[in-house]
Amino acid sequence: MNQDLSIFTLVLQASLVVQIVIGGLLAVSLASWSVIFGKVFALRGLRAGNDEFEREFWAGKNLNDLYAAAGAKPAASPMERIFASGMREFLKLRERRVADASTLLDGARRAMRASFQRELDAIETNLSFLASVGSVSPYVGLFGTVWGIMHAFIG
Repeated sequence: MNQDLSIFTLVLQASLVVQIVIGGLLAVSLASWSVIFGKVFALRGLRAGNDEFEREFWAGKNLNDLYAAAGAKPAASPMERIFASGMREFLKLRERRVADASTLLDGARRAMRASFQRELDAIETNLSFLASVGSVSPYVGLFGTVWGIMHAFIG
């Protein structure tokens, strides 16, 4: 009655359905961890870029200089892109000789809201994948467990 009870041996002796479930869970787990670590590093970079822009903004730098600097950077932070879209809309409306200050500000605010939503959508990519995996994986694992126990009792 000397049986090898290592994980590797148990997986090899499991039925095909259990092996498929384990393989699927492992693949989805690896994909999830890659998304998680990608998000961690991306958010750190975004936060650093936003902090840098915010320091420059609140230091009292000229808005036209900030706008020129934001347009010159190929990898501007999300906060810089939101500012640049608002400033671009403000300058465009001012060129059209819109005299009403509330119209100028509403246009800039509207452009900044649209840009904010685009930035948020870009940041939230793959979060629905993580949510789906988090909600479905326990049931898939339970299915594999029940399947394995059924076959153990049958055997």
